[in-house]
Amino acid sequence: MLRRLHSEQPESFAFTPANQAWAEAQVTKYPEGRQASAVIPLLWRAQEQEGWISKPAIEAIADMLGMAYIRVLEVTSFYFMFQLQPTGSVAHVQICGTTSCMICGAEDLIAVCKEKIAPKPYTLSEDGKFTWEEVECLGACTNAPMAQIGKDYYEDLTADGFGKMLDDLAAGKLVTPGPQNGRYAAEPKSGLTSLTEYDSGKTQYNASVQLQMDIKEGVKRIQGDEVPLLTPWVGKDGVVAGRAAAEPTPKAPDAPKPAVKQAAEAKKAEVKKAEPKKVEAEVAEAAPETLKEARGGKADDLKLLKGVGPKLEETLNELGFFHFDQVAAWTEAEVAWVDSRLKFKGRIERDGWIEQAKKLAVGEETEFAKKAKKDGIYDE
Repeated sequence: MLRRLHSEQPESFAFTPANQAWAEAQVTKYPEGRQASAVIPLLWRAQEQEGWISKPAIEAIADMLGMAYIRVLEVTSFYFMFQLQPTGSVAHVQICGTTSCMICGAEDLIAVCKEKIAPKPYTLSEDGKFTWEEVECLGACTNAPMAQIGKDYYEDLTADGFGKMLDDLAAGKLVTPGPQNGRYAAEPKSGLTSLTEYDSGKTQYNASVQLQMDIKEGVKRIQGDEVPLLTPWVGKDGVVAGRAAAEPTPKAPDAPKPAVKQAAEAKKAEVKKAEPKKVEAEVAEAAPETLKEARGGKADDLKLLKGVGPKLEETLNELGFFHFDQVAAWTEAEVAWVDSRLKFKGRIERDGWIEQAKKLAVGEETEFAKKAKKDGIYDE
């Protein structure tokens, strides 16, 4: 499978303050000059925070660890546990499709995903809450079929139960992970036939499920402040175990940067020094005039604007925009208002919607509109 960076990227990435403290603490686990060893836990925490790994996240982690960007990209693209495209705001659903699960009904679960989330994997649902994919064995064969949703396993699934589970998650309800057929863990469906003396005095759920239910954490993404930051390898005097007392901790020392990166940064600093400083003031938002429905019941084909696909056209219609002349009339403040309500900011100016809309509104055609009409190809 070809894995590459997603075509749409956020402008920046930053750990939450709590996650930043956690990341810096993880780096101190590794010996001097070996900070790069923390790349996988830091990438994982970035994904836990954002739902996926973006290009700015890769660059931020590389800078933090003194690594070349390509090295962090290599790690990210190699391990399939890292998502390289946006995932649902509630959860990313992974359906196990290997032998045991396939025999026991994985295809029915995939059908539910296609119906309730999107026809194709790695595609955001219409409400933006879910994405899905089929994966290889997740190691819960006894409890097949199963799915991993967020960090948790949901086992012994049926198509109907799985569909209701997705509805409950979309509604913000806490769904119990683990077996869904009343089974405690991975014992025979007919019940225990041995070690029955250990069946008494147990908690309501098995240990991992019980913890999730106690903290009511479920599919919630980690922001870093859920539990206290523990660094038992750092003494009260701030010294990392096994290191010299004079060494400053817990912050990781800066790792030497590659010569290529040093040269690039020096060149960038020279260019920045030569350029006059730009003061960018934030533009106050102003709501544009909107319509409840298209004039005469006939909306313009907004997909003729470069950068607008079927889903984005639907979003614009929901906001009250149906015609090219509406888009053509947006002021800077109104652009800021619309921009803040789109998934990826900066798209309006980047693709030149207003300039295109002005031409299309008076009956002219843009090069993109001609191609779109001819080939039936629209931007997503």
